[in-house]
Order: sequence, then C-alpha cells, then structure tokens
Amino acid sequence: MATFVLVPGYWLGGWAFEEVAAGLRAAGHEAHPVTLTGVAERAAEAAPEVDVDTHVADLVEVIEGGGLEEVVLVAHSGANMAATGAADRLPGRVARIVYLDSGPMPAGLAGIDFHAPEARAELRRQAAEEGGGWLLPVPPFDPAADPHMLAGLDAGHLEAMRRRGTPQPFGTVTQPLARPEPLPGVPRTLVACTFTVEDVRQMADSGDPVFAEMAGPGWTYRELPTGHWPMFSRPAELAALLAEIAERPAPVG
Repeated sequence: MATFVLVPGYWLGGWAFEEVAAGLRAAGHEAHPVTLTGVAERAAEAAPEVDVDTHVADLVEVIEGGGLEEVVLVAHSGANMAATGAADRLPGRVARIVYLDSGPMPAGLAGIDFHAPEARAELRRQAAEEGGGWLLPVPPFDPAADPHMLAGLDAGHLEAMRRRGTPQPFGTVTQPLARPEPLPGVPRTLVACTFTVEDVRQMADSGDPVFAEMAGPGWTYRELPTGHWPMFSRPAELAALLAEIAERPAPVG
C-alpha cells in the first residue's frame, strides 16, 4: 500500500482529484487530496500575503502534521512550486515526487517565469485589472480557444471547472522558490500529458533551464497522452499509472 498526497494546480481544490483518489483507495492505497490556502473551500483564506511559502507550509502540515511516511507526492501543473518546496523540506518523508504535466522550477525562478514574456504580461494584467492586484482570475476554459490543453474534457468537466474554480492568490504565481544546496535526492517522475518525453529532451538540448532539470539525473518518465487535466479526462488510467509508479518506477532516463 502506498500513501499518496494529491495536489491540484491553480484555481482548483482537492475535489479535482476525487475520482483519482477513489481509484487509488479501491486498489488498497491511501490517498489525500489537498486544498491549498486561498482556493476552493478555503477561498475565504485568500489574502495578498498568500504565496508559495504558504502553500509549502500547507503541504508540510499535511505530511508531517498528519504523520505520513513514504509519501508519493503528486503535483499537478502550478502545484509544482509548493510540492517541490515541501519535498525539499521533508526528504525523509517523501519517497517520490510525481510531476503531472509539470516540473520543478530552478531555484530563483517563479511559476510565472515558465511563460513567454507576452504571456507573463497578460497574467500580470489580469491580476491587476480583474483580481485587485493580488488574485489571478479563473480562466474561461474555452476548448475552442485552447483545444490542446483542454483535450479530453467534456461539457460537464468544463462547467465544473468554471463553477468550482476560484481565483488563485497571485503571490503563488510570482514568488520564486528558495531551494537548498545541495538538492535532496528525492526520486522524481514526470507524467507527461500535453508534451512528450522527447519534447523534454529537445527543450533541454535547446538550453531551456526548466527542461534541463527535468532531463537531468534521478528522473523516471511516463506518458499519458491527453489534455492538461488528466484527473478529469482520464482518471482511471491516471490512478492506475500512479499506483504502478509507486510500485515499480520506470527505469531512469
């Protein structure tokens, strides 16, 4: 039996992993979907000072405060920052960190730095004009405008994401992550959905610092072709894949 802590990305709460958690529990595993400070049912806790450190502390409390050991920490999308920080702080309790269509940012870079300059400017505009300067509004989740990222989602999924999604505290997007030196040797697995492992290698060869880390030593790789939200589009397959990763990690490289 493995112990999973499942962390959704921006705008979503632990509810996003309900089907995946049910699948893991049915297979005999322990599953803990997490809602981070300031979103979903914790939206009332949103404040300008909520940042990456806040969300790292949330996960440390779930894992350390809950007495969890040998945790498989699953980070979807923007949860990469909080999960990376928590794994850095708790290497004795985190057995593996799984990046779901995501990856760790190098020390000193924020989540917003993953985007091109034009996209970063647009995110800052949205926060300034629609979020009071400290909230990132929920996107429209329009499949006509973004068919690649929203692949596999039906009308019900999209409606739930729009209805249950809540604005994201912008400090979690703009605060860089301070990481220790040397980095802890926590095993890492990438589950690639909207890109391939070959894409990672090509981006790493091009000099991209984010993908360079993801192509480095200590990684294992899986692919689950679908859109960016596989917990909705392929929940049963994702649960089975996570259970397999916990039991038999893929060969490194």
